[in-house]
Amino acid sequence: MEAIVRAIDVGFGNTKYVLAAQGGRVECAHFASIAYDSAHDNSNDALGSKRKTVCVPVGGMWYEVGPDVALAADGFVGRNHHDDYIRTPEYRAFTAGALHFMKVDRVDLLVLGLPVVDYMRRRAELQKAMTGKFEVGRNRTVEVKRVLVVAQPQGAMYAVFGDQANAKLRHGRTLVIDAGSRTFDWLVTLDSKVVGKMSDSVNRGVHDILLKIAAAIASETGRGYLNLEAIDRALRSRKPLRAYKRSVDLKKFDNTIEKIADQAVSMLHGKLGATDDLEHIVVVGGGMHLYRASIRRKFPEIAISEVDEPLYANVKGFQLMGEQYVRENPQLFATAPARAEVAPVGA
Repeated sequence: MEAIVRAIDVGFGNTKYVLAAQGGRVECAHFASIAYDSAHDNSNDALGSKRKTVCVPVGGMWYEVGPDVALAADGFVGRNHHDDYIRTPEYRAFTAGALHFMKVDRVDLLVLGLPVVDYMRRRAELQKAMTGKFEVGRNRTVEVKRVLVVAQPQGAMYAVFGDQANAKLRHGRTLVIDAGSRTFDWLVTLDSKVVGKMSDSVNRGVHDILLKIAAAIASETGRGYLNLEAIDRALRSRKPLRAYKRSVDLKKFDNTIEKIADQAVSMLHGKLGATDDLEHIVVVGGGMHLYRASIRRKFPEIAISEVDEPLYANVKGFQLMGEQYVRENPQLFATAPARAEVAPVGA
């Protein structure tokens, strides 16, 4: 029986997951990392058309997650932008929700990611917590038999370097930058191998930008404003934001965005030290559109490569890494008992 490999990238902003993979082609989907809790399964309580969500049980509560989660809004959005994110019931709910939408009954190897700064100290904990049986809603259970945890930008690195069109990036020193919701991560590679001590993260992600803009809107209107998802959508679409029956042109906050992006890139630049031998920069992540200009200013002479569907770059790489792991360790995927696997940073 062929091993089923799947990947999930549970981000602070979005949960990305693999629906199908075959012959190196990876089909992905995502939903916002927002969960609405209740004391019972209320996914069938919707008025009107049925929404694309699922209620999953975690720790005695039910959490509704999925692409249409905005239709389940109850007026309060709980966000877990902190170091113990992987310990929250919401994190497990996002994972269970992704497993539900994959429509599989088991996963022989699940690949997950962590920010670079958390990778060494949290990977064993995450592997243990995510191995075993998940209740994924609607009376279904999915068993995750093995878990492989990698540093998040490793996924993008693997996906990019594995593409023959990017063969030149495998040689020399390359910088892979991942602009996420909470963390701004980077990996430095030398001839496709990770230089661990130069790779790191800083908590200066898209969430910081959204909070600053929300605070400015609240100050302008004299009313509280915390609709971060609406700000994010407006920034991506480059359209005015509607708030309190007025249009807000977010271009006025370009300096705010630039300031936060510059701070993140300056931290990266300081960690690198000398950059005379830097050959390439690869940028990924759902928030890259907000950091691109700062990166170009800081590294004006370095060629910057972007990828198609940057939101999915990490999870696609996770999937390919998992498939390679199975090929290299076939003896583990016959009748071996469930367990967690540890992947070295340079894998």
